[in-house]
Amino acid sequence: MRTIKISRPRTDQGHIADERRTYTVTEVADIVGISRSTAYGCVRRGEIPSRRFGRRIVVLRHELERLLTTSTLAGPTPSESALAEVTPRRARAS
Repeated sequence: MRTIKISRPRTDQGHIADERRTYTVTEVADIVGISRSTAYGCVRRGEIPSRRFGRRIVVLRHELERLLTTSTLAGPTPSESALAEVTPRRARAS
């Protein structure tokens, strides 16, 4: 079996960068402060952007940072917005 060695990115000074580019869903749950099952639910609904590599699900660091810095976290989710726009039923004619 042939082994392929992937080099780690280097900084401007030539040192190997230790910052990770991806997080597991469990790590994201810890960072955001939610339970693991809630985090997997958010991934399934697309509320937390993720990538799947085989059976492994990862969240890219820059996408998590963007998610955490956008002001939409405080607002309603797209599904909640859609529910708010539902028109009330018409009154029955007597």
